[in-house]
Amino acid sequence: MKKMLGTVWIYLVLLFLYAPILILTVYSFTNSAMIGQIRGFSLKNYKTLFTTPELLQMIFGTCILAVVVALLATFLGTIGAIGAFYSKKTTRGVIEFANQIPVVNADVVTGFSTCILMIAFFRIRKETFLPLVIGQTALCAPYVYLSVLPRLKQMDSQLYEAALDLGCTPFQALIKVILPQIVPGIVSGFMTAITLSLDDYFIATYTKPATFDTISTYVVNATRGSQTEIKTALWALSTIIFVVVTLVVVGMNYHTKQSEE
Repeated sequence: MKKMLGTVWIYLVLLFLYAPILILTVYSFTNSAMIGQIRGFSLKNYKTLFTTPELLQMIFGTCILAVVVALLATFLGTIGAIGAFYSKKTTRGVIEFANQIPVVNADVVTGFSTCILMIAFFRIRKETFLPLVIGQTALCAPYVYLSVLPRLKQMDSQLYEAALDLGCTPFQALIKVILPQIVPGIVSGFMTAITLSLDDYFIATYTKPATFDTISTYVVNATRGSQTEIKTALWALSTIIFVVVTLVVVGMNYHTKQSEE
């Protein structure tokens, strides 16, 4: 009975988490202009999504931004995790403490701080993409750090020293010994960084150029307007993002399971 109740509870939690997304997915395939009224099957929302230049430009720009930010965050988070892992206990503690602050801190504070730092102190104009890239990288890098560090802790810490004793240079030992051991953590951190960049609203709002919109800022602005076709097309976009993320997670889990076997 206890096991059955636990299973029922898990399914209820999953239903609570995914029911809104599933409902949105259903409505993305209808002619409905609002949630609550189903008017028959239709691919109108997907046609609008893929035939509206404004939406395509917004999606393409957001994806390019997410990839650039994820690459920078993955590089910084990975070298930070490796540096902390091989540092002394006190230094590692300070680095881990500093890394936790952006994770716990509210995104709006990071957005405000980046905007003030870039414009007031470095005189970098907001019309450039630099404040936006720096702000989102500061948001994503700590999560990459948290993804890579557990992999380093699972690795034998003496492998690096053994590689040096066998004639490798420090850089060769890093490339040939350490990185192959932590690839799953790096990939996981990279995907997390992409997701955070796509999802970010506050940092993008305060640091993006006036003529540029990410998916999150575009969605918020669209819900305040009166363009019904654009709003319903965003239901289709949300469905596509959910499907892509699900496939990526399934693929990663399958690859990890095959590697362990």
